[in-house]
Amino acid sequence: MTDTRRAGVLGKPIGHSLSPVIHTAGYAAAGLAGWSYTAHECTASDLARFVAGLGEEWAGVSLTMPLKEVALDVADEVSPVAAAIGAANTLVRLPDHTWRAENTDAPGMVDALLGAGVSIADRVAVLGAGGTARAALAAAREVGATAVTVFARRLEAIEELAPVAEDLSLTLIGMAWADAATAAEADVVVSTVPKGVADPLAASMAWRPETVLFDAVYDPWPTPLAASAARAGCHTVSGLDLLLAQAARQFELFTGVDAPVAAMRAALHDAAAARR
Repeated sequence: MTDTRRAGVLGKPIGHSLSPVIHTAGYAAAGLAGWSYTAHECTASDLARFVAGLGEEWAGVSLTMPLKEVALDVADEVSPVAAAIGAANTLVRLPDHTWRAENTDAPGMVDALLGAGVSIADRVAVLGAGGTARAALAAAREVGATAVTVFARRLEAIEELAPVAEDLSLTLIGMAWADAATAAEADVVVSTVPKGVADPLAASMAWRPETVLFDAVYDPWPTPLAASAARAGCHTVSGLDLLLAQAARQFELFTGVDAPVAAMRAALHDAAAARR
């Protein structure tokens, strides 16, 4: 395939994004010589104008903060997962040149958990109640959970997750951050809080070896929380695993070609190592 096609990642700030590394490596490995993937700074107020100005060669765009919620308003149609979560990290151009909002964070999280041996989990705990927590709720539903316990610094933030949980047919159990160490009793713990926030928990988590920790942070890695889980014999999944998994899903949505995941993983880990 040699026709010129384009995709890219939008957000603000965007200079740190590793998405161009992942997708470009995928194009090379898949023999998609005419494809390119670039990063563009874009604010929420500019997204509609930016998307409207994209030429027909554009197959889609990846979205990072602060664009994931406003993307639902820009799209002509919204996938059920993106609608339930209330956020989209992907806009895909359809054959009629309209745009469909997708969310590959949640299925990417499921893919990463499957890679760690998690096919079903009854008890899921989530640290944090922000945007990534929404994807974690959807992922929890996909691995069979019927209830999710969310620990947050602000109980109001947990209340904001209630409509998401309801749309996903999940029971939402809200807990104070002071009780976050009890999350270690779950089958899967998903930490969605920013770098450093969960570090103090490392000394107080009574990990069980069968628990899987998914820590959305990837720099630095391992986080103190992940290191404590690994010492207890737990499988750990990093933010890099999620970044790769959601990008692989985007790659396939944009190109219609199976993602060459091994090549994409190698490029991602090389780029991440070079930044340390």
